[in-house]
Amino acid sequence: MIVSLQHLLGWIASSFRSREDLVLENLALRRQLLALHAQRPRRRLTPLHKLFWVALRMFWSGWRKPLVLVTPRTVVSWRRAGFRLYWTWISRFRRVGGRKRVSKEVRALIFRMVAENPTWGASRIHGELLKLGFDVSASVSRWIRRAPRDPDPAKRWLTFLRNHREAIAAMDFFTVPTLTFGVLYCIFVISHDRRKILHFNVTRNPHALWIVQQLREAWAYKQPHRFLLFDRDAKFGADVVSAVRDMGSEPTRTAFRSPWQNGVAERWVGSCRRDLLDHVIVLNERHLKRLMFSYLLYYHEDRTHLGLTKDTPAGRATEIRSAGESKIQAFPRLGGLHHRYEVAA
Repeated sequence: MIVSLQHLLGWIASSFRSREDLVLENLALRRQLLALHAQRPRRRLTPLHKLFWVALRMFWSGWRKPLVLVTPRTVVSWRRAGFRLYWTWISRFRRVGGRKRVSKEVRALIFRMVAENPTWGASRIHGELLKLGFDVSASVSRWIRRAPRDPDPAKRWLTFLRNHREAIAAMDFFTVPTLTFGVLYCIFVISHDRRKILHFNVTRNPHALWIVQQLREAWAYKQPHRFLLFDRDAKFGADVVSAVRDMGSEPTRTAFRSPWQNGVAERWVGSCRRDLLDHVIVLNERHLKRLMFSYLLYYHEDRTHLGLTKDTPAGRATEIRSAGESKIQAFPRLGGLHHRYEVAA
């Protein structure tokens, strides 16, 4: 009874509608019937059905009344999705005017400049890009803000040390046991800039006057370094400190039990032990001097150094190889413990 009453009221209401509304309503109902028949047993609307309802919503105000399969909110979401797809497709094509796009290459270069030059601003980076031939706008600050920042402060300290290492030298002692269970004391002075050993000597009884004499021989008639770094060993007493000042250098002591503060000298001692002293038995003072002078020649002329970008402290020329096969010759160093390789002429 209630269903019949609903159909009767619907028929009476439809008699007052315009013919255009009836046609559109019938079209909407037929489209939904087609969707139900085509998608059995699973009801899923195709893109064509979605496009139909989006278009019907634009041209007919009463589109909500015959809608059965989905809610009106779903039709609105379809239109918004179509709007996004349309403008995504439009933005793929380059349009005349507006801000020029910054290429991936330029962005990577900006990030690199920010990382390598922490004090540079947008104007400085933009000027550098113009000098490199890149046609970019002045508004590069937005890419500077996106550049990843290096949280490691060690790199900045490394830059600081590189700017001051030419004025720094260091000295230290290390001991070497002999065959007769004696102990020899080795003193050395090393320069921070090229890691050169300025002076080396051996003694059985180190004392202040002997150390002062070694410092005088280290620089001889040359201008000493601005700073001389050494630890708080008792052998470096007041006489040594005053002698360093008289030479025109500033004595700088490390903290107590802090060998890492004199890292350049400590690393050289480790290299000396690994390369030579761990592989020989020292007989006496004369034997150790002969071995160490041979090692210093190998260290300065042949041994590449990581801190010098794989160069030697004295500077070693790169071999030039011919286009054809070149024979490589090996020259023994330190009695065959190490070798130097050169291209045969």
